Amino acid sequence: MVADTLALDGTLLRLKLNRPKANIVDAEMIGALDGALAAQQDNRDLVAVLVEAEGPHFSFGASVEEHLPESCEQMLKSLHGLVRRMLEYPVPVLVAVRGQCLGGGLEVAMAGHMIFAAPDANLGQPEMLLGVFAPAASCLLPGRVGQARAEDLLYSGRSVSGADAAEMGLVDAVDPSPEAAAVTYVETHLKPKSASSLRMAVRAARAGYCRQVIARLDEVEALYLDELMSTRDAVEGLDAFLAKRTAKWENR
Repeated sequence: MVADTLALDGTLLRLKLNRPKANIVDAEMIGALDGALAAQQDNRDLVAVLVEAEGPHFSFGASVEEHLPESCEQMLKSLHGLVRRMLEYPVPVLVAVRGQCLGGGLEVAMAGHMIFAAPDANLGQPEMLLGVFAPAASCLLPGRVGQARAEDLLYSGRSVSGADAAEMGLVDAVDPSPEAAAVTYVETHLKPKSASSLRMAVRAARAGYCRQVIARLDEVEALYLDELMSTRDAVEGLDAFLAKRTAKWENR
């Protein structure tokens, strides 16, 4: 599910998503990631985390089955708990993206501090195509790409390449080998630093940003659970996706 190893003399925690097919972000994956991060959070020698993936794709997104009304509250709260942990993690969290990085997978990636992507990676928030919206992405995307571009991606559900994502600020670096580029960044720029001072720098740089995003996350979570999931079209879109048919919208 999630393989964890310490690299670079114990200073880099590498977490590899490994769930065929396509590393779906379901309750089990969320729990495994959150647990692996929690286990090393107080490791005083750690200077960075790298979240990467086995196989050609980072993640096709969250489990659609777990988005249905009977299970979505537990799923959403656990996913947002992972997002909060990543946002507030005491050392930089780097993410390496290949292939598809969609929906909940992109939300996890954006909760990290830096994203390294292959130029032909495919990143997007397709939730609106299913009649729902992306709660965490609604809070995270504007800070990365600006309000107007965030709204475009959130409303249209379209995806962009790694190269285009870099141009708009969605990813921080593009490299044919994003994992190697991320490791090189850690080795060059973070490993030589004092780990304790780096933790202070992370707190200083991210405190205001984290407070703002987390406050918004609570708001959009309530909007999703209390209002969106009481609409007919939200359930229809999810049911249609699972049944592999075209959704029939009634605009209610």
